[in-house]
Amino acid sequence: MLRRVRQSLRQVLFLMARRPDLLCGAIVLSVLLVLAVKFTCSRAKNVVAAARPPVRFFSPEAPVVDLYLGQLDQVERLRSVAEVSLIFFYAPWCAHSMAAGQEVQQVAKKLAKQVQFVAVNCWYSQGKCRRQNRLYQYPIIHLFYRRFGPIEYKGPFVAQYVESFILRVITPLTYLPSRATLEEFLSCHEPRVVGFFQFNSSPQPPGYITYLSSALQALRRDFRGVIRFGVVTNKQVAEAISIREDETVYLHRRFNSSLIFPRRERNFTSQAICSWVFEHHETVLQWLHPPGAKSRLLEQELTKGPALLLFLPHNPLGSKPNPILQQVADIAVRYHSCDNNNHSSLDKSFTSHSLCCQSVLLPESSTSVCEVCLSWSRPSLTSSSLSCSFPPTVQGGDGLQSYLRYCCLHQLPAPMSIKTATSVGCSNFLNSYSPFSQYSACCRKVEPQLNESQAKEGPNMQRVPLTPPSLSTPPSSVPPHRGDGITGLRCQTNRTLRFYVLDVALNWPLAVRLGATGNRTAPLHQEAGTPGDGSSNGLFAAIVNLKDEVHYVLHRSPAATLTESLEAFIRNFSAPYTLLQRHLVGEEDRKGGEQEDRHPDEHQQTSPRPLITELTTSSFLPSVMDLQKDVLLFYYTQWCGFCSVLNHIIIQLARLLQGNSTITVARVNVARNDLPWEFMVDHVPSILLFPRYRKHLSVKFPDDLPITLPNLLRFILQHSGSVHDTDKQVTSSVEADASGPGAILHAEFLALQREVQALHHARERLSQQLEQLWRDNRRLKFDSRSLEVQNAELQRERQSLRGAAPGEKPAARGSSETPAGAGRHLRKPAEREHAAQDPAEGAEGQDGG
Repeated sequence: MLRRVRQSLRQVLFLMARRPDLLCGAIVLSVLLVLAVKFTCSRAKNVVAAARPPVRFFSPEAPVVDLYLGQLDQVERLRSVAEVSLIFFYAPWCAHSMAAGQEVQQVAKKLAKQVQFVAVNCWYSQGKCRRQNRLYQYPIIHLFYRRFGPIEYKGPFVAQYVESFILRVITPLTYLPSRATLEEFLSCHEPRVVGFFQFNSSPQPPGYITYLSSALQALRRDFRGVIRFGVVTNKQVAEAISIREDETVYLHRRFNSSLIFPRRERNFTSQAICSWVFEHHETVLQWLHPPGAKSRLLEQELTKGPALLLFLPHNPLGSKPNPILQQVADIAVRYHSCDNNNHSSLDKSFTSHSLCCQSVLLPESSTSVCEVCLSWSRPSLTSSSLSCSFPPTVQGGDGLQSYLRYCCLHQLPAPMSIKTATSVGCSNFLNSYSPFSQYSACCRKVEPQLNESQAKEGPNMQRVPLTPPSLSTPPSSVPPHRGDGITGLRCQTNRTLRFYVLDVALNWPLAVRLGATGNRTAPLHQEAGTPGDGSSNGLFAAIVNLKDEVHYVLHRSPAATLTESLEAFIRNFSAPYTLLQRHLVGEEDRKGGEQEDRHPDEHQQTSPRPLITELTTSSFLPSVMDLQKDVLLFYYTQWCGFCSVLNHIIIQLARLLQGNSTITVARVNVARNDLPWEFMVDHVPSILLFPRYRKHLSVKFPDDLPITLPNLLRFILQHSGSVHDTDKQVTSSVEADASGPGAILHAEFLALQREVQALHHARERLSQQLEQLWRDNRRLKFDSRSLEVQNAELQRERQSLRGAAPGEKPAARGSSETPAGAGRHLRKPAEREHAAQDPAEGAEGQDGG
């Protein structure tokens, strides 16, 4: 190995000795390479430009101490001086920090005398804030109450919410000097905690500071401060809630027994008190604040069960309680108020004075009637607050007629009064299962003088005129009862609702996705009593059932109040078979849809027929279920890449079928349009065909076939209007009834059959033409090959003739008998004869030349 290296070096030195210019060139190249590498490495340190020095983030006029160099040591000095201080950590490039800075500046102008506002730049690399803290998001707000802190603010960066949070930190406890203020404090639907401390012995009792710290600990968990803490210093006031011992913490609960903090079982610390309060408090209304980014907050709450989402305008700084929120809270409290007397009162309600009866005639007898009496589940209602509301089954339904016949026909024939009928001889029965009402059926004989008997009825009995079931008032026109049918409903049904409240100004996009109409400011300025989708009075309500993947929207009635509408909405959802309809949300233009609904004829006349019909939630059923047309429906989404690939195929198909008025090519975006469950598909892209006159026999394009234009045409020709399976049945039924509607059906069937046959004939003709074109193409290919062979032979003959022509020139010159002109005339006939014998070869030869 070494020998080879030595030999190679000797050869190189020998060559360099023979050619010194090569040696000089190698030395120069190596020096240039070293200089280039050194120059590049020296400039690599200065590739990144130095950061610009930071500047003030807040304006000089703002009452905010702006530490834009990240001086974290000055924060401690400023915080130790002030009683309450707010620290705003920001990054100067962050758009959220810029927006939140404007809101904090507004709050600082109002509360500058009470709170010390400090802003720290935690992005500057040379500052202590960046070196000592690791912040993963901006901005961040920390509040300090004296030595307690930090209390991180986790709410929306809106001036009103930030100011409300600061005021809660400034006054974490509410002083309750009298019994009236204590009762008012405990009457609110929100959880309340009361602490009793006597200030006689010392300015601040030992447990008072701990209780104050527990109130601040609660603000760490809930920035809204829903759980309010109050303090009582008077012993007589404390006895109103049965508190007699000093340093006692009392948790007020509305539905269950109130609790007192167990000091013997737990340590009396702020963390222990706060944990105990959050473990045992009762919540009827829960505020939700989605952060606006990717979050699982809604999913965690909706997976617990059906939820009633209430979007309403909210002002955190309002001096007076929100009346809409008070009405909603009252409904929620009564919904969760379970009273055991409600269940035992059902048996006694039929003998009570608050009855609502209706007379039902039976077809078997002209004098026997059944008295169907309705009794609500709440016996405490007066007769004036009730109004008759009977289901359709009572008013002549088939389900109860058999029972009523047996009941009335087996009673004594002696006439009975209404009072005895409601107490003697009545047989009670339940209308399936209903948590709201129960019915009783009683029988009696009627006399011809019906008006006199009705005039003698008791004053507390509300009667319905004795009319046949066909002439009775329809159930839809009967006004709903105004009774307290929602109290205790949580314990009477298995479909328990959870009440959630959201600020409509902050969560308007979510409300729109659930079905709210109008713009962002419409719910805030809408007048009371206006009809709509529940957003009048600034309220939009929706029930979301994530398990069943449905949601329902409250539609307000102009004649009903907010309380009545919400109660009816909750009752209809809690019924065993809900009366609510699933709300479907689509992307249609509402203004354009209203114009189409107002002037459908004008729109049809002016607008041309589109190549592909784009369907939405509102136009889906009318277009797909059109009996006069075959509808080929294409399911797609905007994020589906395979759907975009198939667009050109669908467009080609629509162009081919554009002249046929009986076939419609449509598509629907299932990601932006909710459809009924029976029309949904399990994957996209999917193609379905809804044939005319047979919409219930829709056909799906096979998944194992590629979606191509020939396959789609074959699919349409095979399934559109095909009646092969029902020819015999339809023909026999039409012949049996040739007159009347049968003749029309027969004519329609014959027309349909002719169209199907014409389509089959057209397909056969098309296939024959394709076969003929294929044969002609194949024959042309063979002819072209034979012409190529002949052209090659002619080329070879031409080359051979050119090679033999120089040898014949002397003989032609030596012949003196034949003149030149005669030679030309003799050659022309020969050439013409040769061209006439084989014209194809001549043409081929010209092409080859």
